[in-house]
Amino acid sequence: QVQLVESGGGLVQAGGSLRLSCAASGRTFSNYGMGWFRQDPAKEREFVAAISRGGRITDYADSVKGRFTISRDNAKSTVYLQMNSLKPTDTAAYYCAARYFGASTTRDARNYAYWGQGTQVTVSS
Repeated sequence: QVQLVESGGGLVQAGGSLRLSCAASGRTFSNYGMGWFRQDPAKEREFVAAISRGGRITDYADSVKGRFTISRDNAKSTVYLQMNSLKPTDTAAYYCAARYFGASTTRDARNYAYWGQGTQVTVSS
């Protein structure tokens, strides 16, 4: 079992920045590829970004490319999502997820076995 706890969400004005963190516990963090997803109540869950277990491979949704950066610190068992130039359309609950032996990345939520409880990001116009 892997436990994931997100933090760092909040209310920010358009154009602002936030950094989300996801702390993992329970297993060797460096064995897991990680992803960030988001969901607005009126929409389906959406892939945001992913990072391989070693951190060398990353992938981003087109909607956030160039504005968001995913990173990880395996020594701290934490994955981050730096979000810059935020837009009202980025408003959603953000979830981190883990997949065992994630040597590459995947956008498919079905490949992630462990999920956090989510942190709300609200961007005002």
